[in-house]
Parts: sequence; structure tokens; C-alpha cells
Amino acid sequence: MSKTRLLATAASLALTGGMAHAESVLHILHTNDFHSRIESINKYDSTCDAETEEAGECFGGSARLATKIAELRAEFEAAGEPVLLLDGGDQFQGSLFYSTYKGKAAAEFMNTLGYDAMAVGNHEFDDGPEGLVALIEAADFPVLSANIDASQSNLLADKLVGSAVVDLDGEKIGIVGGTTINTPEISSPGDALIFQGQVDGIAADVEELTEQGINKIVAVTHIGFQGEQELAANIPGLDAVVGGHSNTFLSNTDESAEGPYPFMVDGADGTQVPVVQAYAYGKYLGHLKLTFDNDGKVIAAEGEPILIDNSVEPDAEVAARIAELGAPIEELKTRIVAETAVPIGADRVDCRAKECVMGSLVADAMLDRVKEQGIQIAIQNGGGLRASIDAGPISMGEVISVLPFQNTLSTFLLKGEDVVAALENGASQIEEGAGRFAQVAGLKYTVDPAAEAGSRISDVQVMMDGAWTAIDPQAEYGVVSNNYMRSGGDGYDVFAVNGMKAYDFGPDLADVLAEYLIQQGPDFEPATDGRITVLGDAGDDASAETGENADGGEAAAE
Repeated sequence: MSKTRLLATAASLALTGGMAHAESVLHILHTNDFHSRIESINKYDSTCDAETEEAGECFGGSARLATKIAELRAEFEAAGEPVLLLDGGDQFQGSLFYSTYKGKAAAEFMNTLGYDAMAVGNHEFDDGPEGLVALIEAADFPVLSANIDASQSNLLADKLVGSAVVDLDGEKIGIVGGTTINTPEISSPGDALIFQGQVDGIAADVEELTEQGINKIVAVTHIGFQGEQELAANIPGLDAVVGGHSNTFLSNTDESAEGPYPFMVDGADGTQVPVVQAYAYGKYLGHLKLTFDNDGKVIAAEGEPILIDNSVEPDAEVAARIAELGAPIEELKTRIVAETAVPIGADRVDCRAKECVMGSLVADAMLDRVKEQGIQIAIQNGGGLRASIDAGPISMGEVISVLPFQNTLSTFLLKGEDVVAALENGASQIEEGAGRFAQVAGLKYTVDPAAEAGSRISDVQVMMDGAWTAIDPQAEYGVVSNNYMRSGGDGYDVFAVNGMKAYDFGPDLADVLAEYLIQQGPDFEPATDGRITVLGDAGDDASAETGENADGGEAAAE
């Protein structure tokens, strides 16, 4: 993005030199990429347990959001200032609430909180177009996408719309939806839906609303921060973009933010257009305040995301309903999903220093899930493997205990030299038993723990066309990892900095493992196969075969 499109902002920004004599205010509360975090979350964005909740260290959850939204609505409406509640998509996928209830729970709690509109996210298609149909039918609000042509779909042709008009005490607000054009590559929308260009598709609906006399128009989209800036820059008549998909955190007060809130972009018709997101998982509630002149032009934009932490008391009725729906989830944890003929070891010492059975299994499952997307290499941090599995039936609870962090698959392109750099990072703290050690699939390498950090990796080979081939430092390879590592966790900065065409919000890693185990059948005997050679190692993998549980007390970072 050119520098001319970025305007310095503070918490409040006037967009014109003079204020029109007739002004109106609109408050927009918003969430995005909620990913079924109906229960509260911990600092790792995973479902909070009772002990952490008791310690006051949990965030978000529908019950806390209900309290904060009701409080703000009452405050703004008492001042005669209307309020919109919008969601930027991806309500689906990410917790056992979704595994159990699919979109029914999402619709119920969004109805309870009083959402006015929602964008269609790519994960809303994870169970095919049928999953989106169920959400639309259950929702008390419009679910929107202007750049999806559903006219050829017998399921969605009469249900999916691009835009809607919300009447707020006589004030008509146009809302236009949008969805990432990459959805067919990363989800399962089916062949009947046509994904149009994001700018053109949304611009057509904005123009139609303008022709109807609507002069206040907001886009709620699931396109990603960069793409949403393009919408703001190229669509005349658009007053604000409330986004999602990239989990972008904007703030005027937090140094970790990716930019100011709101992020201002030079618009197509000479105005400045605010673009906002509110991170993800319900940890923050976005609050954008817009001031319009009498012609419907935004003359001021201000706001800040609100941290939904322990200071927000959960709504008692919503919390009770969450507890009620949560009861069968405990039963889900005991449900048998697969079987193994041998123990699957995840001994802490092994998985952080050499190839371990669970590490190879998880990496194989990751690679199998995305190999049809041209992905050749899987890399999983050993510290993310938190338990072993005994021989015999495997419960979903056991799978979740192995991969409890609700990490999602991340795919991206990486040069061969950066793959080697990632492996060097994985081996850089091997003597400390750090969790960054790289378990792999589609890849072989040798590690020398006695060498200096940064020069421990050699003989890196990639499986290409059925044969092991020396890695090419300048070639680009398709890599799958988890979203924690892709964002630089466990020292994998090379993923965050040099990863190309990244998508960080694939299916939950525990679900991927469970489905892979089901495919293998009851006689499956996972084992190590020599894909990682450790120089000086005695080769004693007995501890990896015992099925003993790894120490489960650490966080995903380790």
C-alpha cells in the first residue's frame, strides 16, 4: 500500500476542516473470526478451564460479550445515538461447541446478543454449503456476501444476499457483505457458487444502495486487512469497512497492534474511509464511532477495541445456557473415534530432541490433509504434542489431550533456504529440551546437537515425485504448519517474515489428527521411520513407544 493511502490517526480523527451544522452519530460494535469461542478463552486463545477462570485470567466468551454489548447499547441509546452490531465472518470452526452443534450454537448466541448483520466467512463453508444454509435459516439477522453469485445453487440461490438495509429509529444504514475470493481453495463451498472479484462484487451492491437513496453504507467483510483497504480505496460511496479473515489487531494504545484504530484509507471519492478489525476469538469487542454530516459523509471517525477480560461480569442467563449446552461436550470427549494397534508415544524428552512416534504421526496427518493443495512439507513443533495415546480404542478426549491448543493448520510457500533456517531454529535449543524441535513429514534431515546453534542441520531432503531429493535453497516449497508457529511462535520468525501466500486459519489440528486416525483403521501401527537422524544418538526409541503421557502443564509456546 502506498504511503499516500495511510493517514496518521489518533483515537479521534476529524476528516474535514469544518463540521457541517447537521451531524449524526453511528456506533458500530463488531467482532470477527470468533471461531466458536462461545466459552471464555485463556491467554493462548483456547477454551479456558475452571482453574484459570477462577484465577480471573480468562477473556471473551459469549456471556461476557453479552454483558458488555448490553452496557454499551444502553449508554449510546440513552444519548440518542444508534448502534450496529456486526460480525466479520468465521463464526464456525475452532471449538468443541462447533464440533457438537455446528452452526446452531453460533446462531443461537448471535441472536441472543442481537447482531444486525454478519459477513460470510470461508469457514462457514467447512461443512459445505449446507452448513451456511442452516446458519442463514436460524439467524435473526442477514448473513451477507455481495461477491458470491449463488444463482446457480439450489441451496443458496434464494437465501444468500449481498446487502441489507437496517432501520435504526428511522435512520437507514446500508450494509454490504463480502467474502475472500480464495474460499474455494481453503474451504468447501461446492461447485455451484461463483466467487466474483471482491471490489467489483461489493461495488455493485454499494451502487445499488446509493441509487435507492441510502447515503450511509458500511461494508462488513471477510477478506483480510490488505484486501479491505483495497475496498476502501476503490469503492465510491463506502463509509467504513468492518473486516475479518486476517485476525488483525488495531489499536491506538497497544504497541503490539498492526496499526491505528481506525485505520484510515484515502477513498475513491476524495473522502477518508475507516477500516477496522478486532483481532479474533471474542477477546476484543471493536467500537467504531462515526460522525456524519447532513449529506451522509463521514466527518469524524474514532474508537478503540475493548478488551473483554475478567473485569466484565458474564451475563448470568447466557452463562447458564452455555453450561447447559456444554454438558454433552464432556460426553464428546469420551467418544471413541479410532483405534490403534500399538501405543503412540509423545514422550517429552524424545519429541523435543529427535523423531518421535506422535510427531511423525501428527506431521503425516497435517501433510495428508493439504497435499492436494500442492503442499510438500509439514513441520510441527515437538512442544505442541502434549500426551501419548495407549494401544486400543482412541477417544476424542485423548486426541484433544495430544493437541489441546486449538491450533489451526497454516499453509504457505517458503524457499528451501528458509526451510533449512526453520530446522536450525528447531534444533537451536535442543540441549534445553525446548518445544521448538521440528517434527516433520515429506522431509528428512540430520541434526548434530554437538555443533554450534545455527550450524546443526545437514542433509535436508524433500520427497519429490516419489523420491528423496536434496532441498534446493532457491526453490519454493509448499509448507504446512500450525498457526502458532506460522505467526513466529517458538522462534519460527522465518515463517512469519518470509512465508508467502500464507493462510493461517485452516481446520483445528486435533480434528485433522482424529480424521487421519479414522482413515488408517484399527490395525494402524504408527512408528518412527528415520526421517530425522540425530548424530551421536543411541537410537533408543523405547520411551517413544511406551504410551506414557507427556508433561501436560506447559503452554503452546513450549
